[in-house]
Amino acid sequence: MDSPVQIPFKSFIQLDSSASTPIYLQIVFEFIKAIQLGLLPEGTKLPGTRILCKLLVVNRNTLIKAFQDLESQGFIAISPSKGTFILSSQKQAHQKEIGAASRAATASHFNFKRSAILEDPIEVSELPLQFNDGLPDARLVHTDVLASLYVSKLKRNKNKKVWGQVQQQTRQNFKKQFSNYLNVTRGLKIAEANLLTTTNHEIGLYLVLKLLISTGDKVVIASPGYYQSNMSILDSGAEIISVPVDQDGIDTVRLRKICESNTIRLLYLTSVFHYPTTIALSAKRRIELLEMARHFGFIIVEDDYDFDFHFDNNTILPLAAIDSNDVVVYIGSFAKSLPSGFGYGFVSAPANFIEELEKHQRILSSGVDVIKEQVLADWIQEGEVHRLSKKNKKNYKERRDYFVKLLDEKFRGKINFHTPHRGLAVWVHWLGQFNLIKLRKKCMENGLFLPKTILYQDKNLTASRLGFGSMDLKEMEKALSVLSDSLYDLLRLT
Repeated sequence: MDSPVQIPFKSFIQLDSSASTPIYLQIVFEFIKAIQLGLLPEGTKLPGTRILCKLLVVNRNTLIKAFQDLESQGFIAISPSKGTFILSSQKQAHQKEIGAASRAATASHFNFKRSAILEDPIEVSELPLQFNDGLPDARLVHTDVLASLYVSKLKRNKNKKVWGQVQQQTRQNFKKQFSNYLNVTRGLKIAEANLLTTTNHEIGLYLVLKLLISTGDKVVIASPGYYQSNMSILDSGAEIISVPVDQDGIDTVRLRKICESNTIRLLYLTSVFHYPTTIALSAKRRIELLEMARHFGFIIVEDDYDFDFHFDNNTILPLAAIDSNDVVVYIGSFAKSLPSGFGYGFVSAPANFIEELEKHQRILSSGVDVIKEQVLADWIQEGEVHRLSKKNKKNYKERRDYFVKLLDEKFRGKINFHTPHRGLAVWVHWLGQFNLIKLRKKCMENGLFLPKTILYQDKNLTASRLGFGSMDLKEMEKALSVLSDSLYDLLRLT
């Protein structure tokens, strides 16, 4: 390699002091051009800045600024002890990626609204064993049925000429089949005009809360509650009033006292089985809530997050099924056990409210996934959804029964819990005094991940919501063994 001083820099680094482009940028552009033309090959060591300043007749600070820019773009590497070197094209590409990521991570120079409330609570872990708050097992998905339906729909529609008509017909048929399905399975009495479908449950919940809540409104929630709905409520500017849950669900005596002294805008309720405790709302309190909503003029937003997974022959229907005064806005999910992107969220409410929701939805998502809606409409109409739902419930009931058996065997005398009649999680009360965050840390050391969102602890409560749905029987055994051993180690050390 030539000595840096022998390279004829003046022959290809052309600077013009009269040009409008700053000198340091001219240096940057000229060096990039020389590197790309091969005039400065990979590994070339550049002269020191003092020597190069004399060769180019520029100020040293100007040259240093240009070199900093070239380094950030990945064209050179500066080593304080060795010197400055031209990078290869491969290294340049890598350095450009790093530089781009670095620029992307820097703060913006413009102002925008910031939320101190909305956060992403979801944690990701690579540990082999993981609990969650009650998610289904993606490995149980019946992809063969969906694949055959998809293929048939794609073949049938490939020669359609008026795609807009197909979209409209598909949407109408899907809403008809979907509303019929909800009427049959959940006891609703709705038409297509009473139904909004969304790509997932959370979007429906967010839209409903944004339309119903204004700054300063008072919203009642059952406590402990659902972290995502609480964030949306607070972000809408509302004041949250918490009402505790007992063995029969939300405390209606406490709620009545609150309503007598406050103007309540709405009650957010996680349907018949409360999240996170899985406690069932008693029949007496269901009637009381509907009567109080009518009397005091508040809205009940009923969030039925896990209806797909009920294990009793006598299914408890949602409040919306017995609401005769249009005080309930019912939010739910459909086909949660399908692959991501196939399931749906929905809102059932009076037609004029649905119409308003649709205005906002069109801004967020104006198109219709024609094939997907045709597939799911056929899936419902042909009865396949009922067959697969029955099969899924059998699988998850077996998992629930085995999970509570293991809990009783491994944690007898250390926890209190009841067997849930619906959902894919067990609410566990821990006995004894210890810190759940320390237990989480000990479990992680032993290969088991406990996300913070399933841990509930204050001066009166030490509990966890342990999801079993995403684990097979062997995984349950391993996870609960690690949890038991970690608890033992923690108690032994304290």
